Amino acid sequence: MKEGFDMKKRSVFAWIWEFVSHHKLYFILSLTFAFASVLAGFLPYFLVGNMINQLLAGNRDWDFYLVQSIWVGIFWIAYWGFHGISTLLSHTATFKILAEMRYRLTEKLRLLPLGTVLDQSSGSYKNIIVERVDATETTLAHLIPEFTSGLFGPLLILVAMFVIDWRLALFSLLTLPIAVLAYIRMAANSEADYQNTIVKTKKLNDTAVEYINGIEVIKIFGKEKFSYDKFVKAAKEGADCFIEWMRKFNLEMAIVTAFLPSGLLFLLPAGTYFYLRGSVSAGNFILMIILSLSLLTPLILVASYMDELRKVGSIFGEVIAILEKENLERPIALVEKPQGCDLVMKDVSFGYSAEEEVLHGISFVIKEGSINALVGPSGSGKSTIAKLLASFWDVSSGQITYGGVDIRQLPLDYYSQQIAYVTQDNYLFDESIMDNIRMGNPAASDEEVMEITRKCGCYDFILQLEEGFQTRVGVGGSHLSGGERQRIAIARAMLKDAPIIILDEATAYTDPENEARIQSSLAKLIEGRTLIVIAHRLSTIKTAEQILVLNAGRLEAQGRHEELLETCPIYASMWQAHIAVKDGDQLEGGVAHA
Repeated sequence: MKEGFDMKKRSVFAWIWEFVSHHKLYFILSLTFAFASVLAGFLPYFLVGNMINQLLAGNRDWDFYLVQSIWVGIFWIAYWGFHGISTLLSHTATFKILAEMRYRLTEKLRLLPLGTVLDQSSGSYKNIIVERVDATETTLAHLIPEFTSGLFGPLLILVAMFVIDWRLALFSLLTLPIAVLAYIRMAANSEADYQNTIVKTKKLNDTAVEYINGIEVIKIFGKEKFSYDKFVKAAKEGADCFIEWMRKFNLEMAIVTAFLPSGLLFLLPAGTYFYLRGSVSAGNFILMIILSLSLLTPLILVASYMDELRKVGSIFGEVIAILEKENLERPIALVEKPQGCDLVMKDVSFGYSAEEEVLHGISFVIKEGSINALVGPSGSGKSTIAKLLASFWDVSSGQITYGGVDIRQLPLDYYSQQIAYVTQDNYLFDESIMDNIRMGNPAASDEEVMEITRKCGCYDFILQLEEGFQTRVGVGGSHLSGGERQRIAIARAMLKDAPIIILDEATAYTDPENEARIQSSLAKLIEGRTLIVIAHRLSTIKTAEQILVLNAGRLEAQGRHEELLETCPIYASMWQAHIAVKDGDQLEGGVAHA
């Protein structure tokens, strides 16, 4: 874990400062050059004013005006040079911050309980890590040069105007209170509407992603109109929300935009009056007009950055919500080496939240090298137990031991090497089949990869592909069928050569013929290893040495198939239902499904 980050819950500002402080030298230098650019952009006003006064006084010295003009050019070049350096430095710091934010987020995902990670969609994480973090770039990168120029430039000009003629300076500010009051009213009443626009925008994004990702299912089931209408509704709600926001604050925005740059509204008549009375020179009057034109207009940019900062704060809030989640705490080094590979659950209870417990006092022993099955109605807790055994979460109470050692006392990297976990929705990367399988054991040779595919029943179909083992599978394995993806995932898990294998309905997408082939292959592959199976076809686990029957988060019974048929009504009922379905398949298809 990177040092310098305190994981305790803090304010958004404290978190922003945490990131900024790691690159404060860049920001300090950027601020320094921003001030220099403001000063360099301010001095030409006085040079031009001096030239005007000299012209009005009758000075015809060409060399004087040439030198003054050269200095004006030098200062303007310096202004843009300093401004460019300030922008470059702030961009450098910003991109470092964005990279650090993304590093922190991806590192955090590695440290979180896997179950916590899976509670949120991958699209949501992608949106935060890529799009949302990237959306802060413009504000953070331009904040110092633009904000400094927009705020301190007018302050310098205002000071100069008071030095030249304090009366005209006051007249140039008469429109400012009107604009400020309008902006304060708008800012005070817009927070709820702003948050509503965020909600509507997220809803629109989610609906668009759902529509695009599900386009195949939408077309197959003829739901184009329903899904399209749902997207149109979300788009209309988003548009209506923004329109309502603009309508509600249109008057205030118009007042700010109209009055903030309107210093001449009172300056011109007042200056003309003072000039006609001889209390201000023509040169100073003209200079005050020039200065007033650059006095309040930059404040519009400052006001716009207030909204941008609020957006950045909202994005940081989403980032912080992930960073402040509780890690899966594990030791770094192996302190006590497990003796053997027995897995034991001791009075384990678990809930996804403090309010809802889904497992209640579960206890059982899984012997090293044994074949075990978890069965029960949907929602009984089978997958939850499998995920707890794989350390997706920590138990709420009780204990899980591996080789006599509490798994919470084992380094995560060590324990993850002891378990190969295969679900019905295993993810394949957009790489070759060879590379996807080799992820189970990066040191495996091509021959070893091919051999494991033979044993898992996927060698033949891989060779039938145009590029064989070098075929790219597409994002998530989209170029393969569900059964093909599943067999490759099983081959990857078997190549890992872990002592414990957990199959969480891993053959759900395979047809009966291939399932029988995989089961036969597994029987050879698991020799000497512990197998834990969650199966949707009870016939595949008849020979298990231990069957654990679950119901409503409780362990109802455990034993062998024949024993449970006699002693466990739930299991007997499930078996009868399975036989009925099997017989129905035979009558319909004429083939007995194994």
